[in-house]
Amino acid sequence: MEFQNIIYTKDKERKTAKIAINRPEVRNALNKAARREIRIAMEDVKKDQDVRVLIFTGAGDKAFMSGMDITELATASPVEIEEFVSTLGQQLYQDLENMDIPLIAMINGYCLAGGGELAMACDIRIASERAKFGFPEINVGIFPGGGATLRLPRLIGAGRAKELMYTGKMIDAVEAERIGFVNRVVPHDKLEETVNEIAEAIVSKSPIIMKYLKKAITRGLYTDLAAGLAFEKTQWALCFATEDHNEGISAFLNKRKPEFKGR
Repeated sequence: MEFQNIIYTKDKERKTAKIAINRPEVRNALNKAARREIRIAMEDVKKDQDVRVLIFTGAGDKAFMSGMDITELATASPVEIEEFVSTLGQQLYQDLENMDIPLIAMINGYCLAGGGELAMACDIRIASERAKFGFPEINVGIFPGGGATLRLPRLIGAGRAKELMYTGKMIDAVEAERIGFVNRVVPHDKLEETVNEIAEAIVSKSPIIMKYLKKAITRGLYTDLAAGLAFEKTQWALCFATEDHNEGISAFLNKRKPEFKGR
């Protein structure tokens, strides 16, 4: 399929896929068509066993993603908004978060509103020193409705999350790293190299164990301690039924590099 609003590529050697929002003329604002294309690309990634990491970024050098396309929703009815959130808003981000493979947000510029929500659906966020962050929805008479009211407090704490969403203020990359919104800030010209290094480290591990690990972490974020521990226990036990576990133990005992097969 030829995409109009995203750039979707795969790197067979690195075992990664990349989705770049391709609307630089509007700072990569995410319209409905782009959201549908992301879902199509996401489903393709899910079917490709050779893809071990999915990277999100924005086309150009000014924006990761500046939020939803306000022009599409300016005249929408409450019923239409509920349908949008249930399919292309909250649900899309939740489905991304629940993918079996790790997702990395390569934040190359403005990361605002829905851009922040997309970044939070990723497992790891690496930012260029030029990046700017914020949730300015309050300034136009709404509030973040793609999961930020739940994910942001879990990520940076309730007090800081409320300050960002209540004031709509923008922060720079250094502050985003300080409060824990991003994992790391790097020079702009080192952003892709850094993300590729992280992806390479992840790809070198067992994909099936990585799947169990991600499931345990994600479930634990949205449940109580007892339920989270019970789920962690089942995922940990499953590791012992895999060939990759046996390979990992054998490699460790024989002082060699493991050759994981994803089984």
